[in-house]
Amino acid sequence: MPPRFLDTNILLRYLTRDDPAKAVRALALLQRVERGEEKLVISPLVVFETVFTLQHSYKVPRRQIQESISDLLSLPGIALSNKQLYLRALELYATTNLSFTDAYTATYMLARGIPEIYSWDTDFDHVPGITRLEPPEPGAEGIA
Repeated sequence: MPPRFLDTNILLRYLTRDDPAKAVRALALLQRVERGEEKLVISPLVVFETVFTLQHSYKVPRRQIQESISDLLSLPGIALSNKQLYLRALELYATTNLSFTDAYTATYMLARGIPEIYSWDTDFDHVPGITRLEPPEPGAEGIA
């Protein structure tokens, strides 16, 4: 059987259990994935939307978000490009004040050996291995 795509709303029903009937069905699907009976693909946007919605709409603590989503991503039947990068980003997100987007950006940079970022976001100042730079004033450093 070819893999099927998994949408954010299935993950949210499972994780929040705000619709008990759908939560049971989502759990049954994920159990099939865990047993190797089903293979699912998710996109980076599904991960980002799930984290954002859990944090902002459901007020789920960061550590709980990290643990829940990491558990799901760790299922062998869930396909996501660069899965390990997301797992590391979730850990950084859970242990800092970085948004998940910024945690992913920092993890992406570090994985690719990019030590500097142009940003006005001072949260990057607290990420070991990353130096935040601000764009220079016009005319400074040879910029016209």
